[in-house]
Amino acid sequence: MNKEHHHEAGGHHGHHHGHTTGNIATAFFLNIGFAAVELVGGLLTNSVAILSDALHDFGDSLSLGTAWYFQRKSRQKRSGSFTYGYQRFSLAGALINALVLLTGSVFIIREAIGRLANPEQADPAGMLLLAVLGIVVNGVAMLRLRKGGSLNERVVSLHFLEDVLGWIAVLVGALVMLVADVPVLDPILSLLIACFVLFNVYRNIRPVITIILQAAPAGVSEENVRSLLQEEKEVKGLHDFRIWTLDGEHHVLTMHVTVKRNLDLKTAEALKERIKTKLKELDILHATIEVEYNPEHGEKDEE
Repeated sequence: MNKEHHHEAGGHHGHHHGHTTGNIATAFFLNIGFAAVELVGGLLTNSVAILSDALHDFGDSLSLGTAWYFQRKSRQKRSGSFTYGYQRFSLAGALINALVLLTGSVFIIREAIGRLANPEQADPAGMLLLAVLGIVVNGVAMLRLRKGGSLNERVVSLHFLEDVLGWIAVLVGALVMLVADVPVLDPILSLLIACFVLFNVYRNIRPVITIILQAAPAGVSEENVRSLLQEEKEVKGLHDFRIWTLDGEHHVLTMHVTVKRNLDLKTAEALKERIKTKLKELDILHATIEVEYNPEHGEKDEE
């Protein structure tokens, strides 16, 4: 994930989100427009690989639309119902996107297996033309989204990367079919594309599931936080450490910090603020810290 976006705050953060929704909107319109071109092209060329990808892209347009909506929703300020804000709404968009890709891939596999049994001749020249167009359109969308930092943009940009690779495969297949009579190549290409997409759906859905299950964000552990606190001479140890991430970018932490001497309120508050500033280095933007002094525990570090 793009580290540079994690440290943005205030106006910069809003600016980044504007780019995020703009990028997803661009991808949406490119996708739905090209899906219509593919549908006509697939029917004209009698290519199941292209028709399957057209259906796949219509499905993706639906999920891109929801991703766009959820990304915009995630910018809203917190409310009485959603006290952590709406960041997780963008996560819902990423989940829907992955599920639509999964359904589309299953459909592609079913259609391609039917064609393997009864291969039909496709028009390789038309396939070649559509493949070149597909590489250009999906390549533009992919490069635009790869600059983004949200989980939504990553999932969507990976889809466009898959599409670019898929169109390269169609291009190679069409070139072979121009010089040799192998109609079975078209459904074989469909199966290869579908399997590749399924593999990536699995790879992309894993981080979404771990976030929903409130796993600790990657690269942020209790040990990382302990090492940050070593510079604080007043701190003896920490316990009741809890960390989770709202959407893969915004992390939340609660912990109890034990101190070596009884601090007055002003000193304790200053210590908390210093710790919170340090925690921002680990992309922890919301921290709740309890400061405790318990002489009965002696010098033993509380776990």
